[in-house]
Amino acid sequence: MNSSGLARAHCFVHEERVATARCLSCREFYCGECITEHSGKLICASCLASASASAARTREEKGRSSFLPGAMVQLFLAVIICWATYYFFARFLGDIPDQFHDGTIWE
Repeated sequence: MNSSGLARAHCFVHEERVATARCLSCREFYCGECITEHSGKLICASCLASASASAARTREEKGRSSFLPGAMVQLFLAVIICWATYYFFARFLGDIPDQFHDGTIWE
């Protein structure tokens, strides 16, 4: 539609008002109250809400999928480190000669 078509168009929500812009997503005409600029594009409120909701779902799904494997690896490494620490400390204590405990090693 050319510029003269926009001058004759009316708002999709408020039919009594003259349209001032066209939403780039749904391609409907809107008045200045119904359209907003977001990220350098003119977009209506319903398209902005649906785009925001889908972006939030995408971030949420991405956050869940990337959190679980990373957390599981960290938990596994923490258990291995704790086990190794206690194991080698117990081996060290087990290697101490019996004379040390009797007090005769210092004589």
